[in-house]
Amino acid sequence: MTIKFTLKAAFAGVCALAVHAAYADVTIGFTGPLSGPVAAVGQDQYDGFMLGIEQLGTKLGGQNVKVLREDDQLKPELGNQIARKLIDRDKVDAIVGLGFSNVLMASLPRIVESGTVAIATNAGPSPLAGKGCLPNVFSTAWQNDGTAEAMGKFAQDSGYKRVYLMAPNYQAGKDYIAGFKRYYKGEVLDEVYTQVNQPDYSAEIAQLQAAAPDAVFVFYPGGMGVNFVKQFSQAGLSKRLPMLSAFTVDGTTMPALRDAAVGVISGAMWDVALKTPGNAEFVAAFSKKYGRVPSHYAAVGYDTANLLNIAVGKVKGNTSDKAAFAAAVKAAGGELKAVRGPFKFNANNMPVQNYYAFQVAKEGTQVVVKQLGTPLSNHQDSYVSQCKPK
Repeated sequence: MTIKFTLKAAFAGVCALAVHAAYADVTIGFTGPLSGPVAAVGQDQYDGFMLGIEQLGTKLGGQNVKVLREDDQLKPELGNQIARKLIDRDKVDAIVGLGFSNVLMASLPRIVESGTVAIATNAGPSPLAGKGCLPNVFSTAWQNDGTAEAMGKFAQDSGYKRVYLMAPNYQAGKDYIAGFKRYYKGEVLDEVYTQVNQPDYSAEIAQLQAAAPDAVFVFYPGGMGVNFVKQFSQAGLSKRLPMLSAFTVDGTTMPALRDAAVGVISGAMWDVALKTPGNAEFVAAFSKKYGRVPSHYAAVGYDTANLLNIAVGKVKGNTSDKAAFAAAVKAAGGELKAVRGPFKFNANNMPVQNYYAFQVAKEGTQVVVKQLGTPLSNHQDSYVSQCKPK
């Protein structure tokens, strides 16, 4: 009798565990810069992602979802520690966000070792797009060069003969400068790399002014962009020197810039001005919930929530097979109805998507954004040929 009771109890316990596993929560770790000069960049990604989760009934693929939030403070060593914590202690099914390119690259060791699905929503560094591509690491944002390539083509098509280039001195800054030069065939007067989070650009702006270019291309996200554009405008350059930009004038910086941003031309894969299916509804829902206009960071976060919903559904909630889950994420890219327009993952898990040109304009008392065109359609990055399947 004792043996039968024990076996019966054990069987019941196994069944209980099976039922628990079948209905276990999907746990997602979000990590990004949520404090400091670029906090708005991380906050918009998180808020866009959580809006998508909310609209899905706080479920992914029919499974209850729990989201853990971490602040990497734009510090690579902290990003690495957070990735290890989320994987080893919190046992997350996927990590979303992953900060700027320098933080993402520093976070990779444990992600690679564990096979955990990782989805960058603000970075696509060239090493990951080429020889260092990984089957479990994705970017739903962009390969870093993409927006800069669009601006390089725009500058070329606009007939600018002499251009001056500026960016912060880290991986993404170098990628953006390289991307611009890939499509721009005129003369580059100089390429200047400044410190990350540098607040004062007066010396660099004086050098820029002395060089007398036909246009300047800059990449300064978050607070760096606010400082640079304001100082550029205060120097009297905004009305006589065309500024082409990437991630400098956007939904996170416009509230602080307003009139100082008028005339700036930006390359981006999304903007409120887009007339794509579902975009107006997304903008309205985000604005209502958070009391501000979303940026492209928010749009990427929102698309990522919907991507994960498809992927978790494909594996019927069983995310424990990490390779199968990564394959489901890859396949989900081809089914995603992204608010940015056309989207799919390339062989290197970087996006194939449109890159648009937008310009800030003044209409009466209102500062608005208008679409100028689509310099690059269904664009794939320049590194994918170097990516060999692992």
